Amino acid sequence: MDLDNMDLEKRPQQPHQPPEQVAARPSAPAHHQAEGCLAVAIRIPVRIVVLVLVVPVRLVWDALAVCGKFLYKNALRPVGRGIAAVLTWLFKAVFVWPWVGLWRYVVVPIGKGLGWLGRMLLVIPLMWLYARVLTPIGHGIAWVARGLGAGISRLRESVTAVVIGIGKGLAWLGRMLLVVPAVWLYARVLTPIGHGIAWLARGLGTGAAAAGRGIGLVLVWLFKAVFVWPWVGLWRYVVVPIGKGLGWLGRMLLVIPAVWLYARVLTPIGHGIAWLARGIGAGIGWLAHGIWTVCATLLRWIFVVPAVAVWRWVLAPLGRAVAVVAREIGDALGHAWRIAGHISLVVGRFLGRLLRWIFVEPVRWAYRSVLTPVGHVLRDAVWRPAAAAARSVGRTARQAVASARESVRQARADVRRMLFGAPKEPAPVPVARREPAAPPTRTLGSSTTALTKD
Repeated sequence: MDLDNMDLEKRPQQPHQPPEQVAARPSAPAHHQAEGCLAVAIRIPVRIVVLVLVVPVRLVWDALAVCGKFLYKNALRPVGRGIAAVLTWLFKAVFVWPWVGLWRYVVVPIGKGLGWLGRMLLVIPLMWLYARVLTPIGHGIAWVARGLGAGISRLRESVTAVVIGIGKGLAWLGRMLLVVPAVWLYARVLTPIGHGIAWLARGLGTGAAAAGRGIGLVLVWLFKAVFVWPWVGLWRYVVVPIGKGLGWLGRMLLVIPAVWLYARVLTPIGHGIAWLARGIGAGIGWLAHGIWTVCATLLRWIFVVPAVAVWRWVLAPLGRAVAVVAREIGDALGHAWRIAGHISLVVGRFLGRLLRWIFVEPVRWAYRSVLTPVGHVLRDAVWRPAAAAARSVGRTARQAVASARESVRQARADVRRMLFGAPKEPAPVPVARREPAAPPTRTLGSSTTALTKD
């Protein structure tokens, strides 16, 4: 059996496609296009071995799954439902029903009683008080307030008219007694006096300004002569010449010798030191480069080249082989698990049919061919006659008991009549004359045909 070419799963049928679409379809992965000899060599043995190992595991797994489903369906789920029902009942009995009973039989009646009591003691008296007392009082207060408002409005209008008249009279009196005299005084007396005072003030201001300018010039000349001109002369004729001489002396003694020393001595010495340092640095760099090249070459040939060779020629092929083996083992496990599923299904169906042929079909045949006819015979020949006889015996017994009760009742009546006499008959009640009844009204469900009763 070629396990490599087996297709154990149903795949949807591909419709016929033209060659252009087939050519344009993307190619399969590289490891399916070109497989090495190692994969081809280990595929069949690995799949056979894995199939032999996986089939018992799959059979045990399917058997456990079937047993677990049966156990869950017929044992665990009913037990769980029963436990859930018991726990639900206990939860309701402990936490729900007491509070429901307390609410229904305690809180609600007490609330209704308190509501009725509050309505009778508060709401109805307050409504009566509002309707019979407060509303008439409010209407009376509103009527009084409207009357007072109308009176106050009329009084306000009268007082306003009086105040306006008094105000107009006072305004005319004030204008004639205050405003007109004040305007005449301002125009005829105060304005000429003000003009004269302003002319006098302008003359005094002009003289005071001339005197002030003369006094200011004198004070400015005295301030310059005392505080400014001595210091200006000291700075111009003493400090500046001494500073110029000290500057020339410092330049001749310090600056020119320092410039000559920097240009003629220190610069050549610095250039020589820099050239010497560049030479020493170049030599040290060349030496360090050579040492680094030698060390790098040694390290490369001692460590890198062997490591690369080991990786390229040992580890990489070994890793590819391990990857191929692992991939083939995974594929083999997948194929073996599916094949084992088919085998387990076939074995399960065979065992199911075998159990059905051995146990179910004989029992079924016995039930249909033996027990059912025997049951029908027992039902028709034994059970039904026995039931009919039992029913007739019951009817006879009930009739005998009824007859005995009636005889006892008659005997008791005769004994009571002999001892105490017959009871008096009650006076007949006059029956009122009835009017003929009206025929019943026809409805949608009534019939139009008169039915006679035999």
